[in-house]
Amino acid sequence: MPGLLRGVARTAVIAGTATTVSNRVSRRQAGRWAQQDAAQQVPQAAPAQPVYQAPPPPPPAPADDMSTRIAQLKELGDLKAQGILSEAEFETQKAAILGS
Repeated sequence: MPGLLRGVARTAVIAGTATTVSNRVSRRQAGRWAQQDAAQQVPQAAPAQPVYQAPPPPPPAPADDMSTRIAQLKELGDLKAQGILSEAEFETQKAAILGS
């Protein structure tokens, strides 16, 4: 019986060692493949959402022509009320008209 137990123990040690070595080789190989994949991948620059630019500021008002400024501010207010301009765009355009 001691010979049988010794044979089983030897087989267990050999199988355990083989499993350990195999796992180590697999991890190392997976790491190399991951590095190769990362090096071969080209980042794609497709934005998830469209990027919109703010409309250009209106031309500067003639030398303190108050009626022109009031008309421009009313037009901006109408655009904001219609939902064409956001709050931030409205404030930017208003500041440009008022010159502040």
